Amino acid sequence: MKLVTYRNGQGAGWAGVWQEGTIYDAATLLRHPTPLSMIDLLRLGSESQVILQDALKHTSTDLAVKQQATLNDLLAPVPTPPSVRDFYAFEQHVKAARARRNVGMIPEWYQFPVFYFSNPSAIQGPEADVPYPIDSRELDFELEVALVIGREGRNIPAAEASNYIAGYLVMNDWSARDLQRDEMKMNLGPAKGKDFATSLGPWLVTPDEISDRRLGNGADERYDLAISGRVNGRQVSSANFKDLYFTFPQMIERASRHVTLRVGDVIGSGTVGTGCILELGPENVPWLQPGDVVEMEIERLGVLRNTIVLEAER
Repeated sequence: MKLVTYRNGQGAGWAGVWQEGTIYDAATLLRHPTPLSMIDLLRLGSESQVILQDALKHTSTDLAVKQQATLNDLLAPVPTPPSVRDFYAFEQHVKAARARRNVGMIPEWYQFPVFYFSNPSAIQGPEADVPYPIDSRELDFELEVALVIGREGRNIPAAEASNYIAGYLVMNDWSARDLQRDEMKMNLGPAKGKDFATSLGPWLVTPDEISDRRLGNGADERYDLAISGRVNGRQVSSANFKDLYFTFPQMIERASRHVTLRVGDVIGSGTVGTGCILELGPENVPWLQPGDVVEMEIERLGVLRNTIVLEAER
């Protein structure tokens, strides 16, 4: 299924299911007495998804929230996740980005997957306008795969981690490279260079939807899904989900060590190979400017499109 958070007209969003351009309310399909957020829906467990799938087979469009819906009707699938962890799991990206800085690979990178925390209050959805960070002159996109945690867990072995994945989605980890570069001289990781926006969407695709593309099982689970990125209609990035050096189960094992992962937590893969301007070079793909349209696409997971806009300084 494609699980979505759709605009409810009250400044927030409710959980639904997207089916061929029609949105169905999840609470209605489940005969739940109150509206459900995405996190509410995921907390009901995998049994609720089985009920949703069965209900969709026997329902009519009379129950639709909206027919001929567009991506403008959607928010990010999880508009305010409990946490956002972003990993660094594609070797090609790490090698190429470091080579452009005339430095070699860090041997320790191969020992375990590393991540940083991003801002769960700065999430943008599909078709949303993303504010240009006014202190920056080097705005970059970062094309990533992400997942959402569907079950609470702690110290999760990689071999069992796939049982905790609610679904996958497209992620754009926007970066102000000049701010990031200055901040990281203090050895504390990125802060305002990443703090202003992370885009997620357009929907959360449950693992059963892509099971025919799965490669490997348990800790080795990957998917053969093509990935591409475009700026103003020009394709600049090309990769594949299966190229991960560290798998998502390995990332979940690392993230959950001595820590409880909560329902709705977002875990990003890190940038795919060729997935950002820092790696491609601004002489080949200029830094982003207000008015630019950025599209991140992952086969079966959809297109995440955003426009860069100027935000009035307050």
